[in-house]
Amino acid sequence: MRRVATGVIGGIALLIVLVPITLYLLVRGSLPPLDGVLRVDGVGAPVGIDRDALGIPTLTARSRADLAFATGFVHAQDRYFQMDLMRRRAAGELAELFGPVALPADSEARLHRFRMRARQVLADADDDRRAVLEAYAAGVGAGLGSLGVRPFEYLLLRLAPRPWLAEDSVLVVYAMWLTLNDSTARGERERGLLAEVLPPALLDFIDPPGTRWDAAIDGSEMRVPPAPGPVVYDLRRLDPALFAAGPAPMRDPMPAAGSNNWAVAGQRTADGAALLANDMHLPLEVPNIWYRARLVQRTRGASAAGLDLAGLTLPGVPFLVAGSNGHVAWGFTNSYGDWIDVVRLELDKDGRYLTPAGPRRFGRPVETIRVRGQPDVAVELLTTIWGPVSGVDAAGRPLALRWLAHETAATNLELGGLERARDVRSAIELASGIGVPPQNFLVADRAGRIGWTIMGRIPVRAAYDARAPRSSADGGAEWLGWLPPADYPRRSSPAEDYLWTANARAVGGEALARIGAGGYPFGARAQQIRDGLRALKTPSVADMLRIQLDDRALYLGYWRDVLLDLLGGAGFADEPRRRALRELLAAWSGRAEPDSAAYRMVRDWHDRLLEAAFHALTAEVRGRFPGVQLRPPYQFAGTLSQLVEQRPLHLLDPRHASWDAFMLAQADAMLAAFEAGAAGPLAERTWGEVNTAQLRHPVSRALPALGRWLDMPPVQLPGDDDMPRVQRLSFGAAQRFAVSPGREKDGYLHLPAGQSGHPLSPWYRAGHVSWVNGEPVPFLPGDVAHRARLEPRR
Repeated sequence: MRRVATGVIGGIALLIVLVPITLYLLVRGSLPPLDGVLRVDGVGAPVGIDRDALGIPTLTARSRADLAFATGFVHAQDRYFQMDLMRRRAAGELAELFGPVALPADSEARLHRFRMRARQVLADADDDRRAVLEAYAAGVGAGLGSLGVRPFEYLLLRLAPRPWLAEDSVLVVYAMWLTLNDSTARGERERGLLAEVLPPALLDFIDPPGTRWDAAIDGSEMRVPPAPGPVVYDLRRLDPALFAAGPAPMRDPMPAAGSNNWAVAGQRTADGAALLANDMHLPLEVPNIWYRARLVQRTRGASAAGLDLAGLTLPGVPFLVAGSNGHVAWGFTNSYGDWIDVVRLELDKDGRYLTPAGPRRFGRPVETIRVRGQPDVAVELLTTIWGPVSGVDAAGRPLALRWLAHETAATNLELGGLERARDVRSAIELASGIGVPPQNFLVADRAGRIGWTIMGRIPVRAAYDARAPRSSADGGAEWLGWLPPADYPRRSSPAEDYLWTANARAVGGEALARIGAGGYPFGARAQQIRDGLRALKTPSVADMLRIQLDDRALYLGYWRDVLLDLLGGAGFADEPRRRALRELLAAWSGRAEPDSAAYRMVRDWHDRLLEAAFHALTAEVRGRFPGVQLRPPYQFAGTLSQLVEQRPLHLLDPRHASWDAFMLAQADAMLAAFEAGAAGPLAERTWGEVNTAQLRHPVSRALPALGRWLDMPPVQLPGDDDMPRVQRLSFGAAQRFAVSPGREKDGYLHLPAGQSGHPLSPWYRAGHVSWVNGEPVPFLPGDVAHRARLEPRR
């Protein structure tokens, strides 16, 4: 028995040693080959793949198709699981990987039928664009095949990766539609509920089109409309029971928004070179959404022009998304135009929906979802002439969506056309025909010129208010076609020295009417960028990074002063907690720094005040629609400052005798929450405690034990909303770059996480510290560290 026990114990010990070693060797086997000659099917001539010390590839090919093949090859080697998740997210095919837990997400995605639409987009593409996608797909297959073992995520899932199709690249673009647009039109639905209960003057006051914090590039100004008088609306005449409960913590606040770009014309720089800066802010994960690359096409003969592209690619897509081609540099911010309408469906007794032309029956297409380990699930959709039925509103009325993403013509493969643009004018002319989620497109050229327009298709609507749901019986969402390219809003030098966008309102008047108000963010960040640019005497590349990293809280500085005045008045007295708060605020640096408790206090108080004021003004709406959760619109921040400055008693929560009392109540609630939530003095409750960046791998969300291996280390970071350095827990700058076209060697570009998605790769975290510390990394790849060559298999 002792010998048996010894043998069992020895066997267990051997397993304990061998299993981790075996797993390690398996995972290591999925690292890509980086050097030598690889013979592949699908290329017409040899292709070079040089990687630098950060893993950034320089791809060199003789044809655009071979360059696309090589792009697919390296994307698959480094990021295949990320690509797979993006296409599956858009197509509603995650349950095939993860089982029933992914069914709700898949069912929601199937509403949009993006797999069907992607096939149509591919079929509609011209032969050259389709050939590029097909070459890319072949390269993805070859890159995946170059790995000795399938990517480690599939080892954990015990599945083989599904092959990549050309249509999957279109699905990756559709995944960006889901990221950049509100596919549920929640803001429009909420405004519709407000409009049903509140008088128009109050609705316009609560959700104005602009505020004094705006910094539109065309110089247009907007102000919050005057507060309606007590004859129009008086909170103190409402049923007191509506105010019995204060605002609950926002379970689903307005999503974080933050992307910046700007351009400086050569007429303002010391050397006459135009500058373009871009920092797109997106959800932060591991690996990062963007993949750095340099794509070089070297052609033979004078009749064929080559390419030299550097910047950002999106794994799953063969084109350069943002960066420079040596002649022009370009970048984006999300436009937040009005790209979706809600149609409230009126039904007849037979269950048909009403239209001005008479009742119509619903379409009933069926989508089949494959579920790992379980039978397939059939999902029947309801469709209308406007789009799919997406549920019901707070009153139980069915709603249909008309979303720009559902229009096949709004998505295409024309982004590749920018690769050969030679100046600002040609780039702007291309922009209106490129099918992507509409973006603020900024471009600079090597002659020193700069320009702005909207990239993407813009629908032309009939004359109706598109900011709230419209009855199907009245015509629903009437779209009359596409805005002609000549009617797109545009701004350019020499009339403009600077151009900037930060998701907020960029233009006013007729130009804004064409774009629409789709819930664009508050303008304080754009204002801070504009003023920062104008303060520069001779802007340089280094100045661009300083603006991107600007964490001065100028907007919240206004609110710090309001709170200081409040605490310095009669309400201050000798209350110890208020005194400690005042001392913190008086010593504040004015920045959103990790070690600043004062910033955290101002931020928390401002948010409580904003929610409480909005809660009071919309109390009657919640009384009409019990259980509905309403979020303050972005522009309500401007309304709040007007309320505090004018202090109309009839728009004050009637449980408070004065605005001072109301504002002090929010400060006391904040202090009580800090006192109850953690031990220690107020000065230890720093902004860094709650602003700790957490960049996680999708696998670690399901298997937290792997987090130490897969995730980036948590780090307290400066920045927040309403300033150029937007930073939240899992949201922030997915890249930062600045470049002068033709002078790429002088630019910089850094990204969070690393180039590779493989945790055993030396490039899994390479460059992340530079992003954390805001240090410039050269825009172009560095010296060659690994050299591979793809040759046609004969």
